[in-house]
Amino acid sequence: MASRTNLITILGPTACGKTALATRLAARIGGQIISADSRQVYRGMDIGTGKDIDEYTVNGRDIPYHLVDIVDAGYKYNLYEYLRDFGSALERVIAEGDRPILCGGTGLYIEAVLKGYNMVEVPVNEQLRESLQGESLEELRRILSGYKSLHNTTDTSTIDRAVRAIEIADYYRQNDIVYCKMDTKINPILFGIDIDRDERRRRISQRLQSRLDEGMADEVRNLLDSGISSEDLMYYGLEYKYLTQYVVGDISYDEMFVSLQTAIHRFAKRQMTWFRGMEKRGFVIRWLPYDMPDAEKTDEIISVVSRL
Repeated sequence: MASRTNLITILGPTACGKTALATRLAARIGGQIISADSRQVYRGMDIGTGKDIDEYTVNGRDIPYHLVDIVDAGYKYNLYEYLRDFGSALERVIAEGDRPILCGGTGLYIEAVLKGYNMVEVPVNEQLRESLQGESLEELRRILSGYKSLHNTTDTSTIDRAVRAIEIADYYRQNDIVYCKMDTKINPILFGIDIDRDERRRRISQRLQSRLDEGMADEVRNLLDSGISSEDLMYYGLEYKYLTQYVVGDISYDEMFVSLQTAIHRFAKRQMTWFRGMEKRGFVIRWLPYDMPDAEKTDEIISVVSRL
């Protein structure tokens, strides 16, 4: 499949079937998957992050994948590290003569990769962090707005992340540093899975129950028993926030289920808002209907890519 495109990207909201499509495509074209999921990097966080490792075997063939299970749970992996690790994975896939397929739902990571940016690692500024202690999330966002925007993919969803964003912005202002391009020029093509709101909500609810039945609460208990603090586990949000609260006895099972289900629905909506925002920022996403069989989706992707 000759093409000038050197990175096929498959994106979409949670529970839309991205991994199954990406692995089927990889099996057809000789590809390897590079994950774009901010939580699947953590070892031991399997059910809650939906790694679905069994989907990486297609017709008896194991599909190589990258940036899954690369750091220990409890660690706070960041965008700088992801871009660094993505660059290494991309070079490795290309060197092996395979087609890289970027697959995931973390818009922050996907957009940064597709813009071809590397970042300078920013050290911790203890003095700055101390000065920000006690500030509300709203106030931290106000402080951040006073800095020159370095990119439009800043995550300020929690106080910890907002403080880190200020720390990065302050470092860049003090050191007059700019982004530099990746070594490999990226010529991407983007495909999204278009799933309607009602079907997305149905699949999210179904998958949540399935994962609870698989032992997601026990996974959280094991992580806590391994020495990870409840605060560090809740940092990862969604499943790990509400299941940790349930496991330690702060909320009931029913409260956990309802709150978590609602949070995942909202998360999926934010994902779609991000992807629509990418389109407004100039990215072309070719949307494929969710209910189109994966075999037909794969044929369509191969057909489009081969014409480029």
